[in-house]
Amino acid sequence: MTETALPLAGLRVLDISSFIAAPAAAVVLGDWGADVIKVEGPEGDPNRRIMHDSSNYPKSPVNYPWQMDSRNKRSIVLDLKQADARAALDRLIAISDILICNFPPPVRDKLRLAYDDVKKVNPKLIYASLTGYGESGPDRDRPGFDATAYFARSGLLDAQRYEGGPPGVPGPAQGDRATAMTLVSAILMALMHRTKTGEGSWVGTSLLGNGLWSCGVIAQAALVGAFLPHRPPPDRPRSALGNIYRTADDRWLQLTIVRADKLWAPLCRAMGLDSLIDDPRFASEPERRARAPELAGILSDTFATKPYEHWREALAAHSVTFGVISRPQDVPDDQQAVACGAVVDTAIPGMPRTLADPIRLGFASQRIAHAAPELGEHGEEVLREAGLSVEEVATLKASGALK
Repeated sequence: MTETALPLAGLRVLDISSFIAAPAAAVVLGDWGADVIKVEGPEGDPNRRIMHDSSNYPKSPVNYPWQMDSRNKRSIVLDLKQADARAALDRLIAISDILICNFPPPVRDKLRLAYDDVKKVNPKLIYASLTGYGESGPDRDRPGFDATAYFARSGLLDAQRYEGGPPGVPGPAQGDRATAMTLVSAILMALMHRTKTGEGSWVGTSLLGNGLWSCGVIAQAALVGAFLPHRPPPDRPRSALGNIYRTADDRWLQLTIVRADKLWAPLCRAMGLDSLIDDPRFASEPERRARAPELAGILSDTFATKPYEHWREALAAHSVTFGVISRPQDVPDDQQAVACGAVVDTAIPGMPRTLADPIRLGFASQRIAHAAPELGEHGEEVLREAGLSVEEVATLKASGALK
């Protein structure tokens, strides 16, 4: 399939955002054919430097965060604090279909980038807003990151910790990427609305809202007054059949046996514990739960006798539901990740493979990833497409409004 046949081909997207959640939404639109123009300030998106600036990012000669979150985009640098640059941006807004912005509301107001400002320039524009805590309320103006708004404020970190232990620290951008997909969904709904009515619209989402949605079981329980104490450690689980176990080669398995009465005997056979099948201590699920620490001890000792590969084959042969707790270093060799299209080839020098966005379509395939842009690489061509003359572009460059 040619790129012109992709479902979003012909749409122009202005990505006026920084870091990860909102730019990642723009990546997805670009994957499916949209022309994404990244509008950056003179210093550039901090995501260009985050691998070097953050202690939580693995270090590499390849600037993989920037390549992943800005593939297939074009870059223009406008100093929006200057009136001439802001006027040039209006020329781009006038010919665009979608604008993605994640500035806090006070910054949008200062730069005249609120929806009420830009819809005067282009009434058919779809304005997609990403905030940390939402568009209203006492915390609307607070900057938010996925660690603070998605994970911490939503209760996700506290809900996952073991009793007596501290909350965990999330890996970089985990909540950002989930939130990006929600923003993509909102944009697609707005496109449907525009097809029906011809009208542009505002759409948006927040890191907090997405964190609460991800924490839905625990958060909804809290809304009706239901709570669980913090999770007991693996040697005292609530259920030994929904627990983690270490193998002889220091890998971890997650048992997730929901239909316990049906899978109890297959589990015992897979583990060579046939004598437990009719053991009165574990004859039914109530007994197994009442004696969960005792059963967990038996299973833990048994799993520790053989390597992961043995248990993977044995459990799969008996149709026992389990998952290996993969390590990041396992991803390059995960054949299933390649087979399902989650890991794909690129046209990016030095980064031959990347992660695809998780959307799959029966009628189209994602655009191959090309290199992310250098800072301001496409500024002149983008403005010329918006109708600015050679002289106007030169004037903007001379004044510093265009870098």
